[in-house]
Amino acid sequence: MALQIAHYVRAPLAVFALALSGMTTLGDEAAAENSDTKDSVEFTERNAIEFVHTYCIDCHMGEDAESGLDLEGFDSSEKVTSAIEAWNRIATRVHEGQMPPQEYDTPEPETRAAFVAWIRSTIYQAVCDDGVSPGGPMLRRLNRTEYANTVRDLLGIPINAGHALPDDGAGGEGFDNAAETLFISPIYAEKYLDAARSAIGHALKDPDDRKRIITSMPREKRSPEQAAREVLAGFLPKAFRRPVSDEEIDEYAEVFNQVFQEDESYSSAIEFALVAAMVSPKFLFLYEQPAESNEPTPVSHYEMASRLSYFLWASMPDTELLRLAAEEKLHDEVVLTQQVARMLRSDVDRRGLRRGAKVREFATSFVEQWLGTRALGREFKPDKSVAERYDSELEGGMKYEPIFFFEDLLADNRSLLNLIDSDFTYVNRTLARHYKVKGEFREQPKKVELSEKDRRGGLLGMSAVLAVSSFPHRTSPVLRGKWVLETLLGTPPPPAPPNVPELEEHGDAANPTSLRERLELHRSDPVCASCHQAMDPLGFGLENYDVLGRWRTEADGVAIDASGQLPSGETFDGPEELKGLLMERKEQFIRNLTSKMLGYALARGLTNEDACVVESISRTLAEDDYKAQTLILEIVKSIPFRYKQGSKD
Repeated sequence: MALQIAHYVRAPLAVFALALSGMTTLGDEAAAENSDTKDSVEFTERNAIEFVHTYCIDCHMGEDAESGLDLEGFDSSEKVTSAIEAWNRIATRVHEGQMPPQEYDTPEPETRAAFVAWIRSTIYQAVCDDGVSPGGPMLRRLNRTEYANTVRDLLGIPINAGHALPDDGAGGEGFDNAAETLFISPIYAEKYLDAARSAIGHALKDPDDRKRIITSMPREKRSPEQAAREVLAGFLPKAFRRPVSDEEIDEYAEVFNQVFQEDESYSSAIEFALVAAMVSPKFLFLYEQPAESNEPTPVSHYEMASRLSYFLWASMPDTELLRLAAEEKLHDEVVLTQQVARMLRSDVDRRGLRRGAKVREFATSFVEQWLGTRALGREFKPDKSVAERYDSELEGGMKYEPIFFFEDLLADNRSLLNLIDSDFTYVNRTLARHYKVKGEFREQPKKVELSEKDRRGGLLGMSAVLAVSSFPHRTSPVLRGKWVLETLLGTPPPPAPPNVPELEEHGDAANPTSLRERLELHRSDPVCASCHQAMDPLGFGLENYDVLGRWRTEADGVAIDASGQLPSGETFDGPEELKGLLMERKEQFIRNLTSKMLGYALARGLTNEDACVVESISRTLAEDDYKAQTLILEIVKSIPFRYKQGSKD
């Protein structure tokens, strides 16, 4: 298919493998940079077989194979392409230095990197060489956030109409807009009816809102039904986010007639018809028409308007998007580029306060779910013993810091690498005191420039992140290390084995022991060591931050040791050096962020083919200095976002 364009699928395999695997572990960067051409020899299938039998087979063979992974029969590249997910995990573990374990014979860095590159290139050739195919037409319910925002924008009312709806579970790439989780049960039907009645009732009590919604009233020569049809002709296209047919207007006009015949109240009957529209699947669902051919088909202009608006605003299309859809301009890349820039715009006033914009809904929804900071004040509440002055203003400042920060990156088109390290952040007055940052602040977060002495910058210096990766009563290097691996790098450790003993909470009162010493004793068990060797050092690098992210130099009467050594052999001391190591593997971070963003945009889990798109976008980002708007625009321009798969016989 011509639309499976070379931009997405014809990158040289070696380039793909180099980028997707990161090519080197943290400890291998210098070796890779200093190696000459003769070191970059082709790594063949035979080399891969020898690697597995030399370094892996001792632990991964037969019925007792470690983690149930039996590699004894590995003898060809077909074994990789027939179990892509398993081999992706193998590549990740080898890349991270977790396999083979340090106590066994380990390969040279160049050999390790070449093996990982061979796996990635083999997978790429099998999955991507035939082109990228889009997913099916979208069919999913609005989640609670989207419902509330859509009702707000449709009716012009400043209330949260979705507050009584049940919470939505996460699916897909970890977000609550994933189609596989957004079904409707009987309890939803009743809740939506109550919400619609309340919202319409609230809107019609306001004279201005009522005039905007009830655009026609009965009078001499205009019957109640004619007036109702005029109201519905204006309301339904906005509610359904597309043009409506005469038959659809007839359907809701009949609802009006049935109610009007009972009490002859025009206001009651038209209100009932509007409520009926707002509990219709045409309002509650994002529904796209199936393709009429067997070939991938561009989504319609109105479908594109909704894809854009629910991606970047978590709400319905505005007048501008609907106008462009009517003019059939939303397949034009120039127009899409202009609209992405417009939709991401937000302004900073003369006081340095970022004024609210629709993009904040996107920033809030994506950031809180990606980082896990939505748990702050919900699942996570700090223990009073470590948070005597914790109040709603501090909690609000903590929650909004990463949101305003991310909104800033989008609106001002800054580098996404600011998420690793930056020279600015957003704080309100309470959080500023918490951080000991000087300046004049108010309750609303304000941008502030950081200096080295502030010991902040990037996500790892933000209190919300540090809190939700801690226990309520103390920090946890294990949880923080796991957070870095999973959230930033996309390499989550495997689940803990069963029957692992609890960590001893306190040392001897006369001879206090540090958390580091207790964890070292805890992971002396070989069963625990392999995962903890990857997680714990990362968490130790953040130990200078307490549960709520305040800087400290000791804990439990013991001086803090924030040094660490990764399985690759790379060492660091403290959060600044840790951020430096993360910056060295920025390609892996960007690839993970791109995967998360693409999954959020498509509102579904990603497929192996989607990884080809992720790789293409990641390369484009590297070429454009990792600009935030480039990530968004490349997703919008991608085949999976702009097309839907053909119908199947």
